[in-house]
Amino acid sequence: MADERARHFRRLSRLRRSARRWSVLAGGLSGAAAVLTPYAGLGLPDAAWAGAAGSAVALAAWRWIDLRALAARPAPPALDPAEAAARSRARLIAAVERLPVGPGVLAEARRLRSRLALRGTTAAESWARLDRAALTLAGMAPRLTGLAEPAVLEAAAADRSLRDLAGRTASVERALRLAPGEARPRLAEAHRALLDQLHSGVTAYEGLVVAAAGYVAEDARPDTADPAASRLLEATDLLHGVASALAELRAAGDPLRTR
Repeated sequence: MADERARHFRRLSRLRRSARRWSVLAGGLSGAAAVLTPYAGLGLPDAAWAGAAGSAVALAAWRWIDLRALAARPAPPALDPAEAAARSRARLIAAVERLPVGPGVLAEARRLRSRLALRGTTAAESWARLDRAALTLAGMAPRLTGLAEPAVLEAAAADRSLRDLAGRTASVERALRLAPGEARPRLAEAHRALLDQLHSGVTAYEGLVVAAAGYVAEDARPDTADPAASRLLEATDLLHGVASALAELRAAGDPLRTR
């Protein structure tokens, strides 16, 4: 979808072309009616010619009126290039999200962009650990039902908070490289505090993922043996017994055939 200014001029151009077409058509029909009516005399076909000519003249007049009204309006201001780029990006994202694999592609692209933004900083390692843990938890999320659902919501909130903390840690670290000597100690202390907080938060998140894996394992463990597995073992024993019996019969039948 184009911006308002481009849409305004496109509509103005369409109205101008439409008014010209209807003017030409009205002139042609009016001329035909003026020539054919006296030539063949008044009749039913002449009423059709006159009606078509009158309709074309009226439509042409309405088109010119609409064109003048639209031309009298001030054109919308030109769109800022940054805003135009943001709108184009939003339209592209919306189009990709409508595809079957769109959400996954966008999530991977955002993850890659975040990873590149943290490259070369001390927060990159913690962010990579957090990303691996988040992907692991996302794979188990459909099985974390019942009592585990609040933990999934808390994990989602913690994931957003830790990613924001990683970005702030990286920003402070980059600013520390450019800071003058007198400001370095204070920024370095703030960076160490943020980094320690990030490390402890990621470690706690990994502990949550391990606990979630234990919940999934215990929830899937049956209290009794699986009936299907028991039946398979019985069938296997039966087949072994049949095979042994056939082998014994074959061994007993061989001396009879040699006589």
